Amino acid sequence: MEENVDQILTQAEVRVLGSLIEKEITTPEYYPLTLNSLTNACNQISNRDPVVSFDEKTVARALESLREKKLVWLVTGAGSRVPKYEHRFAEALKLAAQEIAVMCVLMLRGPQTVGEIRGRSGRLYEFKELDEVEMTIQSLMSADPALVTRLPRQPGTKESRYAHLLAGEVHIEEREASPRIEPATLEVRHENERLASLEEKVAQLRGELEELKQQFVDFKKQFE
Repeated sequence: MEENVDQILTQAEVRVLGSLIEKEITTPEYYPLTLNSLTNACNQISNRDPVVSFDEKTVARALESLREKKLVWLVTGAGSRVPKYEHRFAEALKLAAQEIAVMCVLMLRGPQTVGEIRGRSGRLYEFKELDEVEMTIQSLMSADPALVTRLPRQPGTKESRYAHLLAGEVHIEEREASPRIEPATLEVRHENERLASLEEKVAQLRGELEELKQQFVDFKKQFE
């Protein structure tokens, strides 16, 4: 692994870049993403921490900055009338698949323990053992410049958490241990995540349908 990117990213740029990475792996049929689809991906309720509510202007501003840093490309042509975007994160930093998975989880879900990274990266990369996650983290920590750091263990916790350094040094305020969440609350959260996932798929399908409609209109005009 080699790195040639040392720019500090904003939190919006991290969310946009992380969303592009995730969607390339998990829903390649919808990738590259339109501005609308990417905004929906950034604002997902599931698999996001914190949950945000970006408007398209915020996402567009982040995209332009990432394009200047050569981390995102604008894709046009190939029968598509709508501009689409794809990342160049892996190529820019020369990262392996397992390293991309770890970075993506940290970018979209904040600081995580080794176990959390393994459990939440299944759709991105299938880690066989915790040792493989730890080796990957060590590789990212020993990079020049470092891409990941170990955070000080918080009171009441047994494991250390790790965070990415794409947005600079991480400052975590000490906080009290989270109260135990009731089963009913967990069930509602899972239902909300499933609903958010379905809404995202519907939005993507609508975008594809609108593009097909426009292509059909253009096709008809050729014979008028």
